[in-house]
Amino acid sequence: MARSGLGQEPDSTAAVTVLKRAVELDSEYRYQQALVCYQEGIDLLLQVLKGTKDDKKKCSLRKRISDYMDRAENIKKYLDQEKEDGKYHKQIKIEENATGFSYESLFQEYLNEAVTEVWIEDPYIRHTHQLYNFLRFCEMLIKRPCKVKTIHLLTSLDEGGGRLQQCNGLREIKESLGDHGVLLELDYSSSIHDREIRFNNGWMIKIGRGLDYFKKPQGRFSLGYCDYDLRPCHETTVDIFHNKYTKKM
Repeated sequence: MARSGLGQEPDSTAAVTVLKRAVELDSEYRYQQALVCYQEGIDLLLQVLKGTKDDKKKCSLRKRISDYMDRAENIKKYLDQEKEDGKYHKQIKIEENATGFSYESLFQEYLNEAVTEVWIEDPYIRHTHQLYNFLRFCEMLIKRPCKVKTIHLLTSLDEGGGRLQQCNGLREIKESLGDHGVLLELDYSSSIHDREIRFNNGWMIKIGRGLDYFKKPQGRFSLGYCDYDLRPCHETTVDIFHNKYTKKM
C-alpha cells in the first residue's frame, strides 16, 4: 500500500491531506472512495511537480507519483473485475440527524458522461416535499457531467385528496425537463414497494427510505432549507451495486 508521507512544503499541503485520506480509505477496504482520493491527490502532486525546480525534489516527487499511480491502477483493476463479476457491493449507513448527504454528495462518484438514461422506482413521490426532492434529484442530473436524455419514474398515485397536486407537480417537472431536452417518462403502480435508482452505466443504488430521507427543516430561513448537505437526515441505509447489464424496470 502506498504511503502518504510527503515534504512539508506549503504547495504540497493539499496533496498530503488528500493522499492521507486515500491511504486511510484504502486500509479500510473502501476502495471506490480511495481510488477517487488517489486520483485527486496524484493530480495535485503533478501540479506541485510542475512548480518544483530542485532536481532532488523532482526525483522524489516522481517516485511518489509513480507509487500512487501503481496503487490506483491496482485498485481500479480490482474494482473493474468486481463489477464484471457482478460482485460489487458497498453499503453506507446514514445515522439519525447526520448531515453531508445531499444527492450530489451521495451520487457524484457514480455519475459520468456515460449516463444518458436513469430509472427511479420510488412509491413516495406524492406530497409537496417529495416532489421537491425529486425535482432536486433531476436538477443534479442536469448539472452533472452525465448527458441524461431520458428519466423513467415509477411511483404510486396519491390515494387521498393530494392526487391532483401530485399529477400537476409531476407534469410541471416533465415540462421543465423537456425544456432542457430531457424526456421524463411517468408510470404508476398501486403495488410498488421497493425503492431503487439505476443508471445506464451499470450503477444501482437502493436507499431504504428512497429519496425522502431528509428531515423537515426547522424553518424557511434555517440552514439546510436550501443546501441539502446541511439538512439533517433520517436514519437509513444505502446499498450500492454494479451490474454490467442494467435492465429496464
